[in-house]
Amino acid sequence: MAMVAQHHRESNSGSLNKHLDAAGKYVRYTAEQVEALERVYTECPKPSSLRRQQLIRECPILSNVEPKQIKVWFQNRRCREKQRKESSRLQSVNRKLTAMNKLLMEENDRLQKQVSQLVCENGFMRQQVHTAPGADASCESAVTTPQHSLRDANNPAGLLSIAEDTLAEFLSKATGTAVDWVQMPGMKPGPGSVGIFAISHSSTGVAARACGLVSLEPTKIVEILKDRPSWFRDCRSLEVFTMFPAGNGGTIELLYTQAYAATTLAPARDFWTLRYTTTLENGSLVVCERSLSGTGAGPSAAAASQFVRGEVLPSGYLVRPCEGGGSIIHIVDHLNLEALKYIRQIAQETSGEVVYSLGRQPAVLRTFSQRLTRGFNDALNGFHDDGWSLLNCDDGGEDVIVAVNSVKHMAGGSVNLSMFGGVLCAKASMLLQNVPAAVLVRFLREHRSEWADFNVDAYAAASLKNSYMYPGMRPTRFTGSQIIMPLGHTIEHEEMLEVIRLEGHSVSHEEAFMSRDIHLLQMCRGIDDNAVGECSELVFAPIDEMFPDDAHLLPSGFRVIPLDSKPGELQDPSASHKTLDLASSLEVGPTTSNSAKNNAASSSSYSPRAILTIVFQFPFENNLQDNVASMARQYVRSVISSVQRVAMAVSPSGLGPAADPKVSPPSPEALTLAHWICQSYSYHSGADLLGAESTSGEGLLKSLWHHQDAILCCSLKAVPVFSFANQAGLDMLETTLVALQDITLDKIFDDSGRKALFSELAKIMQQGFAHLPGGICVSTMGRHISYDQAIVWKVFGADENTAHCLAFSFVNWSFV
Repeated sequence: MAMVAQHHRESNSGSLNKHLDAAGKYVRYTAEQVEALERVYTECPKPSSLRRQQLIRECPILSNVEPKQIKVWFQNRRCREKQRKESSRLQSVNRKLTAMNKLLMEENDRLQKQVSQLVCENGFMRQQVHTAPGADASCESAVTTPQHSLRDANNPAGLLSIAEDTLAEFLSKATGTAVDWVQMPGMKPGPGSVGIFAISHSSTGVAARACGLVSLEPTKIVEILKDRPSWFRDCRSLEVFTMFPAGNGGTIELLYTQAYAATTLAPARDFWTLRYTTTLENGSLVVCERSLSGTGAGPSAAAASQFVRGEVLPSGYLVRPCEGGGSIIHIVDHLNLEALKYIRQIAQETSGEVVYSLGRQPAVLRTFSQRLTRGFNDALNGFHDDGWSLLNCDDGGEDVIVAVNSVKHMAGGSVNLSMFGGVLCAKASMLLQNVPAAVLVRFLREHRSEWADFNVDAYAAASLKNSYMYPGMRPTRFTGSQIIMPLGHTIEHEEMLEVIRLEGHSVSHEEAFMSRDIHLLQMCRGIDDNAVGECSELVFAPIDEMFPDDAHLLPSGFRVIPLDSKPGELQDPSASHKTLDLASSLEVGPTTSNSAKNNAASSSSYSPRAILTIVFQFPFENNLQDNVASMARQYVRSVISSVQRVAMAVSPSGLGPAADPKVSPPSPEALTLAHWICQSYSYHSGADLLGAESTSGEGLLKSLWHHQDAILCCSLKAVPVFSFANQAGLDMLETTLVALQDITLDKIFDDSGRKALFSELAKIMQQGFAHLPGGICVSTMGRHISYDQAIVWKVFGADENTAHCLAFSFVNWSFV
């Protein structure tokens, strides 16, 4: 078998450089011929027949080669290129698996040591119970970190001693058993997303540990990690006050760091720390850090009053090189796990594995996300040294905080708004009861019309063109339609960047033909029900439709911070869907009585609470500050009222499926609609819609839901709106069950599709059935979809003389 494979490889390699002559014998291509063919291959790896004939005419040195032989050369060349890429990919996967195997073996050794230690401690505790019940056998002292006096900062030898202690404690946490780590669920298989995550248990403070494999060199990783403001979005600033060599090839730095507050209900934090960077004997790089006591360096007393001094217990990064490239990172952090995500994102962007739409470079889109978050945090915290000051509330209400910045620069831009007056920020925080954060933010993203005022969006968008005017001066009618155009997402899909187009039309006849569409750059994170994150966010800013790289951003949005951990029994994302249509019933799906009983207790006691923070920014002219401030307060209060209604609607304690986990079978309405759809199709066409799969009851429902063709239903109103889609239909439109009911029929067809539909509309209403030719339709994300044909029929209700809706079946659809 090996000999055959070797012969096959040799024949493939030889055939790439040989061709048949007129006598039918193989003749080797000359170097000049191969060079000419390679040039064409670089431009076009798969040339057409006309292009190959043109090549023979343009290159006399190929005149003795038949066009068919040139076709064979290109086929072999493409095959060899494909084999080369596959071989390279497999080698990369093999290196990752080797490194991950080593990592898992080390983790297994650590766990075995921890088990042995716990067995010994357990025996010791039993002995203490019998001999000295009052004795304290806790191992807490192993991880307690004493504060080091700032007086040592004047003594390099004292700082080196602190640095060495910090290194030892960090390594004992990163690779040892100094902390009782509890591994978090959700470790994904495969070399592309390997990692081990754990949190501390029964130790001082709250610590987190991550361990993973990254395809970057150790020095590059350390360089990125030390630049904390570039990846840690809660970091407002980091200043190195002192740096000197440690004498052993390492460096010691004294840092002052400021961190944003996540909500208006909590103060911002600052940190005075020592950071130690060194190389271990085995070649691993270490960056470790801990707090120092004392006031240390920092801002003026007035600025420092907005911060509360925080403490960092020994934390840091251990970066170990891998054979064949890449690195294994051990991270211990008392603040977050953002570092590993960011490093992995950089690695995939560097290797070209991440491709974003609209021709944008990954670094540019990553910068946009960071600017949105930073602008949101700046407005939320309103630091005095950034120019923010509070405005007194004239209406006596204190629920909405209004701050003004007369010297505010738009985030990342070069235009100073001081010539126009500045920026006004209205913000508020509130407690939400029994509302899952991910579900709430997902609903706010998909149903903007439920809480937003288009005129306010238009006012904010007009500010980009320096045409500030009070909302309502140029009336606009918002159609309620929004189109989401994705730009990119992080490797684990926990954060998305997208452009939102809001469709609007002028009310006045004079401006009827002027576009009133609004474009927003939007960042959304934490909307996956099973995601492990500190918060869910929806942050957006008006942007010019040309979307320049240096666009000025004025972010507004929502941040929802969960206060309670989610029980493992309630990880079912289907519990968040609240619709009563057929698709909702299918998504809930059948649940065994045992699982229902197991979940009942947790469901009854679990009531998720969250802190919602709302921030909106508005530019203003000097003479309109009071008007804009009044408008901003009223608008934020209106948004709060709308969000409270939305929160009640998505709350699991309502009439939805999550209220009673035992209620899982499909509803009678869903079964009835499925029966109507299939029965009407059979009545009009004389054939079964589901073919051999056609059954009855719940079987019919499931067959319809999993049918390969996209089946959708729309209302028979003046403006038809979709009311149902099976799984293929939702996939085709790239939408969700809730958002489906905001999509009108005319939005999914192109011009030719709309013409075909309108030409057959009279026939459909009269005869109840029609075939539309194949064509192109558009998803909600703006992607084009081709289909071989579309079948349309009227769906009759219980009364066969009354049409309930129109049904569409798109046959053999696919994205173009």
